[in-house]
Amino acid sequence: MSPFDLTGKTAIVTGANTGLGQAIATALATAGADIAAVGRTPPVDTRFAVEALGRRFHDISADLSTMEPISRIVSETVDHFGGIDILVNNAGIIRRNDAALFTEDDWDAVMDVNLKTTFFLTQAVGRRMMEQGRGGKIINIASMLSYQGGVRVPSYAASKSGLAGVTRALANEWAGKGINVNAIAPGYFSTNNTEALRSDEIRSRDILARIPAGRWGRPDDIGGAAVFLASAASDYVHGTLVPVDGGWLAR
Repeated sequence: MSPFDLTGKTAIVTGANTGLGQAIATALATAGADIAAVGRTPPVDTRFAVEALGRRFHDISADLSTMEPISRIVSETVDHFGGIDILVNNAGIIRRNDAALFTEDDWDAVMDVNLKTTFFLTQAVGRRMMEQGRGGKIINIASMLSYQGGVRVPSYAASKSGLAGVTRALANEWAGKGINVNAIAPGYFSTNNTEALRSDEIRSRDILARIPAGRWGRPDDIGGAAVFLASAASDYVHGTLVPVDGGWLAR
């Protein structure tokens, strides 16, 4: 059996309707996992892709700006699939403004989705994994701004730096319980979050000039890292951030 085989595993993927979340869900399904997709909008294309691979799919409608749906996400997944083996915390939002003009509402909105709800969903899933007694894999989607400050995105940078810290903290507590907690730090990808940057000719040019690969990432570029961190191949990998950035950090 391949160490990357996920046959018989169940993965929760938040924000799986488009972009990186959709690519991750599809990659995990390609490796054999069944998918519980969590988000505010119906993941029609993701369902089609996963079911075309012969895997089971369940859509959980939830607004992750609050903690309200957390227990339901866990219970629905367990009721539908019988357990939880993998959690991918991909859902996230961004707000752009000069730091001097940044509002409390924009700060709180980003921190609630990107950090608070992510932590408490992870807590709930981690408890379930401990009850099951067979370990599990938790993958947080961090960012290049887990390492850097960015421009005009103070709450996003804070939330993704915080997520890196939470990843390490949970790894310290849960590694001995057979639960791997790691993160992927995507670089500049062609997604909804970067549409404003890609539309800005000067910013886009400057960003591309620094990426050794010479292009924006495509969502399917992230799938391999997700499968690795979700599989037995990463059983001794704990508390790390895996950059998938076209070489950005090496520049």
